This record gives sequence, structure tokens and C-alpha cells, in this order.
Amino acid sequence: MYLAPALVVLGALLVYPIYQLGLISFLEYTQAQVSGGAPTTFRGLGNYAELFGDDQFWQVLLATVLFAAACVVSTLAVGCALAVLLTRVRALPRLALMLAALGAWATPAITGSTVWLFLFDPDFGPVNRILGLGDHSWTYGRLSAFFLVLLEVVWCSFPFVMVTVYAGIRAVPSEVLEAAALDGASQWRIWRSVLAPMLRPILTVVTIQSVIWDFKVFTQIYVMTGGGGIAGQNLVLNVYAYQKAFASSQYSLGSAIGVVMLLVLLAVTLVYLRLLRRQGEEL
Repeated sequence: MYLAPALVVLGALLVYPIYQLGLISFLEYTQAQVSGGAPTTFRGLGNYAELFGDDQFWQVLLATVLFAAACVVSTLAVGCALAVLLTRVRALPRLALMLAALGAWATPAITGSTVWLFLFDPDFGPVNRILGLGDHSWTYGRLSAFFLVLLEVVWCSFPFVMVTVYAGIRAVPSEVLEAAALDGASQWRIWRSVLAPMLRPILTVVTIQSVIWDFKVFTQIYVMTGGGGIAGQNLVLNVYAYQKAFASSQYSLGSAIGVVMLLVLLAVTLVYLRLLRRQGEEL
């Protein structure tokens, strides 16, 4: 009963849009139908057949999965490392690091993307000057552009992991860590054999959240690569769906891509939770 008001709000914000997304994905819905110049017709699975028959879709899907996996691993590694660092430093450096991280977390994605573009600008950016790279363009090459976007995604995402894992570490009894240290365990061994198993429910939450956020990255890719890079070399599914729906006015295909993204994220989350339950973890 206490959760009922929140469930009503979530239902209004999520259920109806998802229903509309699924409905449009089964229709012939282009600019002609939006303007009233042609009737809306039912295509069934025709949009999905067209989508799955497009080689570009599979290329973008693979690029999205690989890019999201790299972002998730990098974010978790940076966030967990800094969380452990917070437990090792004094109060003032810890406060400074927390404020700096929360500032990065609070920065809007479009603002952060613009700042990172300036830092790596081939003409005026300080990074090229420091590294002596001249007028090297980071957004021209496919891999370098993805790497640049990955840096920005990790920069704005690691604070959530850091703060959450740090709170979990502080909740671990100090006697457990002292016993491990007295037994001669190194810091890495303490993390791997003591902290990580005890923090597994928390790590599960931050991993699932990171997968969802990084799989549906849009703003960073769109801003930093100019809408998907040269000839679409840096497209991910969210940007690909935007191009189909709004640049090409193929709203039904864009909706079909959105449904595919929803199903992929749901499948990844369910598989991950199932694996944890098999290991006897309580979530």
C-alpha cells in the first residue's frame, strides 16, 4: 500500500509509452500517416522483418553491445577503485574527491560532452598540446571517437558506482577487514575474497544500472560524433533509432528498434539475476 502511489506514477510514465512504442512498431507509420496524407495500416511483423534484414542494424547492434560492455567494465573498475581509495584517505581529501565526483555526476550530458569535445579539439584543445599530437582529430577515426565518448561516459557515470560501493564498504564490519589484514592478505586479496563477495548485492545493482544506462547512450554519441560519426561509423542503437524515426520519418522502424532495445535490456537483466540466484545470492 505504501508503494501504490509510486507504482501509479511509474505506470503512467512507463506503461503507456511502452504500449504506444509497441503499437507503432506494428504499423505503417511515416510522415504521410502523421500528416494525414495516407491511412495508417497494420504491418504486423513487417517492420521487424525489414529491420532484421538490414545489415546495418546488425552492425550497429554489435557496436552497441561492445561499446556498452567497455563502458560498464570501465565504469565499475574506476568507481570501485575510487571507493576503496575513499576508505584509505583522510577526511579532507575524501570530501574533496566526493565533491568533485558529485560535480561530474550532476553535470548534464550535453554540457559534459561539449567540454570533452573542447578538451580534445584538434585546434584549441589542451590534450593535443600536452601530448604533442598537433592537429590530430579524435572524432575522425572510428575507434578513437568511440574511445573519446567512452571517457566521457565513464567520467559522468563512475560517481554513482563510487558512492554506492563506498557506502557498502563502510557497512562491512571493521573486524572482518582487520582479521584479513592480520592473516597477511594484500589489499587486492581483501577486495577479491572479502569485500567483493559481501558487496555482491550492491555490485549487482550498480552493474544492472550501468548496463541500462550505457546500452542506451544517446546524447554523448550524438553530440561528440556529430550524429553518429562519418558515414555512421559511430552509430549506436539509440542514435540509429533517432535517425530512422526523425531524420528519415520512419517512425515505425524507429519504434521497432526501441522495442528491440527494451527486450535486449530485459533479457540481460533477467539472465544476470538468474545467475546470481543460482549462486544463492539474496537480492
